[in-house]
Amino acid sequence: MTKDFWINLPVKDLNKSKEFFKALGFTINERFSDSEQMAGIVIGEHNSMIMLFPEATLQTFAGHELTDTSKSIEVLLSISADSREEVHEMCQQAVQAGGTVFSEPGESNGFYGAGFSDLDGHRWNLLIM
Repeated sequence: MTKDFWINLPVKDLNKSKEFFKALGFTINERFSDSEQMAGIVIGEHNSMIMLFPEATLQTFAGHELTDTSKSIEVLLSISADSREEVHEMCQQAVQAGGTVFSEPGESNGFYGAGFSDLDGHRWNLLIM
């Protein structure tokens, strides 16, 4: 039976990416805190894990070319928010930490949310569920 699930993302600069996600209020998994080859970002009440790897490291075991996030996306990572204020706040934090907002906060398809890109162009979707 499957026990855990995590997502692996390539990053250009591991330390800058860790700082970006800490600025959003996410926790760095202490198990990997002194590694130069990976970092674990813990998200949400269920402790979902996002593993960050330098691009060259991820390339060694991915078995495929990495996506150029300036031209396309491979996945849209969605996280829930509790309020409109939280959506706005996280967008502001993302921009202050060096990310960009690609979808301003607002109503869409019956949900309130927004979207931002991290330092490496990975797209994150915020939704009030």
